Amino acid sequence: MKQEITSLSLPGSQAGSRVARRTKLSYRLRRSRIAWLLVAPALLLLVATAGWPLLRTLFYSFTDAMLDAPDDYHFVGFANYFDLNQGGHHYGVLADPLWWLAVGNTLRFSLLSVSFELVFGMLLALLMNQKFRGQGLVRTAILVPWAIPTIVSARMWSWMFHDQYGVVNDLLLKMGVISTPLAWVAEPKLSMWAVVIVDVWKTTPFMALMLLAGLQLIPRDLYEAARIDGANAWQRFRRITLPLIMPAMIVALIFRVMDALRVFDLIYILTSNSESTLSVSGYARDLLVSYQEMGSGSAASVLVFMMVAGIAACFLMIGRRNSGEAK
Repeated sequence: MKQEITSLSLPGSQAGSRVARRTKLSYRLRRSRIAWLLVAPALLLLVATAGWPLLRTLFYSFTDAMLDAPDDYHFVGFANYFDLNQGGHHYGVLADPLWWLAVGNTLRFSLLSVSFELVFGMLLALLMNQKFRGQGLVRTAILVPWAIPTIVSARMWSWMFHDQYGVVNDLLLKMGVISTPLAWVAEPKLSMWAVVIVDVWKTTPFMALMLLAGLQLIPRDLYEAARIDGANAWQRFRRITLPLIMPAMIVALIFRVMDALRVFDLIYILTSNSESTLSVSGYARDLLVSYQEMGSGSAASVLVFMMVAGIAACFLMIGRRNSGEAK
């Protein structure tokens, strides 16, 4: 009798599960359509302001156009990217050793600056997440460097790094760290570190602000339960804080890595785009403006876009994988 009841009830339960799945799918479809409608104006604006210039840059990268005569051009195919003539000589952006030097400088700058910003930003976020007297004043003071325009920050630090009158050398000399003044922005071995220091000083508050937003979403009950279970501060940070702020951390890293890979103004003002600190954006600018080569400069710009988009896609894949594992 029980088997008969069970067999009779199975079709009804299966039908109910199908209805539930269809309802859930329909709800997700409606949410997706509403989301696309909400972001459609922003996407259209983005296509108008960024898509069209990107397509024109891609178009000119296959031509020999010059900046002073952009309408007078001939199609050269992939010659601006890489070409091999009959004599066996390589031409194009990818065959230029200076391009690969700029790629190495950009990757080194991005790795150093973003790594330091992540560590210092995490420390500042943990500090600002605590309740203490003057908390609002501390948060405001920490955000001041980020609010200063990059050009102003670079010019200010260029005077601070001055080998004769700079305050940095003066402090290091008084502390006994150095015996003679250092040419921070002129010495090839120090110029990259000078750029990294300025970038870390300016953009660490952004990283701290993003991480602080993630910290404030963590329920306090989790920390209380961990303390009751005997977990120390490091265990609470590793088991609770770090996994729960991982989405905010990945978003912050994506923004910062993309900005670091496209760095130009900070390096140009501090070191005048010297070879020791030449970035890929600076390389593209030199081809476009200094040498008036619109075709080669466009090819370099397309390569910069591909590099930034590829690294951003890698971060997004990592974020999706982490979110999938969390579920």
